[in-house]
Amino acid sequence: MDMDQTIREKLMIGFKPTRLDVINESELHAGHRSSPGTGHSHYRVLIISDAFDGKSRVDRHRMVNEILSEELPDKIHAFALNAYAPGEKIS
Repeated sequence: MDMDQTIREKLMIGFKPTRLDVINESELHAGHRSSPGTGHSHYRVLIISDAFDGKSRVDRHRMVNEILSEELPDKIHAFALNAYAPGEKIS
């Protein structure tokens, strides 16, 4: 399973989101000195889930980081996250 699928599967199982966008932005960073060149190193995620209701932005990020704990330290170089509860304004 590639990294895109791994991220999607873990977040779907962990949060049962009503919306999940996993965008691989690795090609935008190809050739940059710190880019590992794997094609699966830079991600942008938008997730909407009841699990985030009443949670602070920091707590939401911690929750996602915990679910992706095996991927974030070594396999993913950059990870941008926008996590919302249903009904919150997406910015």
